[in-house]
Amino acid sequence: VQLQASGGGLVQPGGSLRLACVASGFTLDFYNIGWFRQVPGKEREGVSCSSDSDGGTYYSDSMRGRFTISRDNAKNTVYLQMNMLKPEDTAVYYCAASKEPWRYVRFASRYAFWGQGTQVTVSS
Repeated sequence: VQLQASGGGLVQPGGSLRLACVASGFTLDFYNIGWFRQVPGKEREGVSCSSDSDGGTYYSDSMRGRFTISRDNAKNTVYLQMNMLKPEDTAVYYCAASKEPWRYVRFASRYAFWGQGTQVTVSS
């Protein structure tokens, strides 16, 4: 069971990036998939989550309207489209998979499988 996150990089404020999370060894269809981010010295923060069943999505307040999560089940991949990026979005971004109830999707501790992280740097 493995998750591989990619797509990070350096972008100017106001720019966009699309992160991808590819699963191997299991099918993403049956999991809630979350994106989290972390900066040194701070706890891992929930960014966005995609439901395994009904197409439901969750966004942290500071990302709503700027970030969009989507799935391509045929490719076993979940994407995070990030627009209007700000310097405070700079972090390592992780994807994770969970079978916990939807009410727990914001909590990193509820995710069993994690990708390795991809660095996003927003700077001019």
